Amino acid sequence: MSLDYRQIFIDAYKTNITRRGADRLLEWLMGSDFFTAPASTRFHAAYEGGLVEHSVNVYRTLMHKHFVEGEDNAESAAICALLHDICKAGFYEVSFRNKKNDAGVWEKVPYYTINDRFPYGHGEKSVFLIERFMRLKNEEAVAIRWHMGGFDEAARGGSFAIAHAYEQYPLAVKLHLSDLEATYLCERRETEEETI
Repeated sequence: MSLDYRQIFIDAYKTNITRRGADRLLEWLMGSDFFTAPASTRFHAAYEGGLVEHSVNVYRTLMHKHFVEGEDNAESAAICALLHDICKAGFYEVSFRNKKNDAGVWEKVPYYTINDRFPYGHGEKSVFLIERFMRLKNEEAVAIRWHMGGFDEAARGGSFAIAHAYEQYPLAVKLHLSDLEATYLCERRETEEETI
């Protein structure tokens, strides 16, 4: 039986995120392709609905493995886990390529490609989009900004800001760890042969 990640996301969102503007942000998400988009073009959850599935997996991992009652804030955890990748809404599109089928005949097959209409960075873009609707606390903004860890282009370029972020904000570390686990341990990967 397939899980309804869209409904799981909406339920977790409405239960935990009550900040002013949260309802408008959810309305924006529902009008976007957030619930049908992939999480990547060919890596983790590279299939329709992969983005919302990934967001739910990050949320579940954070709450089950890293959330400490009395120390962590449930709303902050939900905001960071569920919304860390909203930068991927409107980010992918379907294109076509030629591929030989099992009979050796060429046919057009769909695949996901990137069309970044607002190249603002990954974590930065998610923070920007969220703050169009509701204010983030410093720890939330920092956690979302640096959720990619060492995969972030600034970190790969030698920036030490990520180390300072992780030292000051435990939520940033917890979100990164949850994102890694969801990506590499919870989600299936599509091979080059598999398409939409």
